[in-house]
Amino acid sequence: MRNRRLTRVGGSMAKGDITRDGIESELEIIEFFIDEQAEEGKEAYRAYYGISVAKVLEIIRIPRVTEMPNTPHPSVVGTFNLRSRVIPLIDLSLWLGKPMVRDANTKVIVTEFNTVINAFMVSGVTRIHRLNWDEVEPPRGYTAAFASHSFTGVVKFRDRIVLLLDMERILMDLNPALAMRMDRAGRERPAAAAGHKTLVVDDSEAIRKLIASYLEADGFTVIQDINGRNAWDRIEAVKREAAASGRPIPDYLNLVVTDIEMPSMNGYALCSRIKADPALRGLPVILFSSIINDRMYEKGREVGADDQVTKPEIETLAERAKRLIEPDRG
Repeated sequence: MRNRRLTRVGGSMAKGDITRDGIESELEIIEFFIDEQAEEGKEAYRAYYGISVAKVLEIIRIPRVTEMPNTPHPSVVGTFNLRSRVIPLIDLSLWLGKPMVRDANTKVIVTEFNTVINAFMVSGVTRIHRLNWDEVEPPRGYTAAFASHSFTGVVKFRDRIVLLLDMERILMDLNPALAMRMDRAGRERPAAAAGHKTLVVDDSEAIRKLIASYLEADGFTVIQDINGRNAWDRIEAVKREAAASGRPIPDYLNLVVTDIEMPSMNGYALCSRIKADPALRGLPVILFSSIINDRMYEKGREVGADDQVTKPEIETLAERAKRLIEPDRG
């Protein structure tokens, strides 16, 4: 099986470039497509989707698949061996409810995020795009009506629209064991709740609500936003209100927990703006992502993040947040 070579479209940026422009523009997505089965006599409809390059290990031809009894979800068609790793294969079209045409050109995208490796079967892969974050729009209007639980962003090209998939939501749907381990919304609330006011920013509705449930169970007061642009507008409003009343920022907001990859403005840019503002730089910021590798960790450090937490470490989030808000806490 050979890896697929893809063409990057867009500008280039040196590794480690973390200027404001670099931070805000650093988004690479792999574009792929699904040819949906059509009625007799009609052509198949081709729908385009995208996934962050950071979550993709490789792209391969369809392997020899072993069927699995009692699969956790109908779209899990079996497993295959890839360099001594047994990897589940998901027919992404079945999860989307749009069964696809399978042929000799069918491809498999192997991903790793939240420390889990999965593979997704798709009709084909086109290219890699390098984009500015402001080119990615949150789902709106008609798109939002059917995409709110499946997609986190929309990229418009001249001849097509590419929908960015909510991979965290897919993983939680496909892996009930993981979802159960993470879903602790029913925990007993601690008796001595601190009530720390926290802004949680994530474009995935499923993950945003999950973070909120964890923090609220530990006594935090949580407000939510879907991307860095909206969050920055909210934070600036807090700054103006605090200045007008002569009160400190912590009277209104104690913490920001933000995803990294989001439409309109990503988490690096949001953190950078907070830490560059003299009135806000003392506001703790935690970057919370499904992938924080060495390079991403260094970027987070350079933009001034107070802590960085991967999504599988969600159980540690509340305690780490409290240490930032209450530095003298034992």
